[in-house]
Amino acid sequence: MADTTEHVAILGAGTMGRGIAHAAAVVGHDVTLRDVDESVLEEAADAVDESISGAADRGKLDADAAEAARQRVRTTEDIDKCADATVVIEAVPEQLDLKTSVLDEAVAVVDDDALITSNTSSLPVTELAASLEDPSRFCGLHFFNPAYVMGLVEVVTAEQTGDGARDHAIDFVESLEKEAVVVRDAPGFASSRLGVTLGAEAMRMLETGTAKTADIDAAMELGYRHPMGPLKLSDVVGLDVRLDILEHLREELGERFRPPEVLRRKVRAGHLGQKSGRGFYVWEDGEAVRPVDEA
Repeated sequence: MADTTEHVAILGAGTMGRGIAHAAAVVGHDVTLRDVDESVLEEAADAVDESISGAADRGKLDADAAEAARQRVRTTEDIDKCADATVVIEAVPEQLDLKTSVLDEAVAVVDDDALITSNTSSLPVTELAASLEDPSRFCGLHFFNPAYVMGLVEVVTAEQTGDGARDHAIDFVESLEKEAVVVRDAPGFASSRLGVTLGAEAMRMLETGTAKTADIDAAMELGYRHPMGPLKLSDVVGLDVRLDILEHLREELGERFRPPEVLRRKVRAGHLGQKSGRGFYVWEDGEAVRPVDEA
């Protein structure tokens, strides 16, 4: 359990916000999960309850600990309910204006010593920090999906990030029983840049008929001991998210990050991967049933 209890305000109750809420609650932190959409909050509350119950079913938590974790999570549409947060994690979609607006809302209500962070996977944290009156209290906290399972969090330091904010972020990540990797702000940070490069090349191999989906993934799983192949991982991350990251990296770093056409086609069709039930794989109940090219 965490040595120091934080009040963690998570702004955005989508997939990542829900996962971070689970991760924080099970180690003893108090969590306020805020969203502007009541129906999303209802879905999020059910999803967090289900994921905590699943952890208990797998023996990761005993029944009492699971119930205590559930009780630590509250949902709200009211930003004022986040006023006593000591850690703020913005987790809304990857749109710079939206993130800036949400961060401004949070800063207006929380104390001056609260840590302010963004769970961006690719947007420039230095630019996000610049919108704050005190950018030294800001950094990126890049969680991986599912946040309550994955052991890595990138602590992304903006040009303005102060030592106190960086250290607070590292301590918070470690309180979640995760490994903090500190990287400076650069396009794609470390993990997103490398991850989408591998995923995009796998998509190009699929486009050119080099190999089928399952064989491309098996090559990395068995040959390089990756726990999940690049095409299946792209489905889990979300093909729309992968497309947004590639578009951003293309703008920042050049044509080598041009998104593959197969990715564009799938996103246009609404085939976004695990969350939509179809991407490079067909998904049922959160599990990949078969590759689409073998369906």
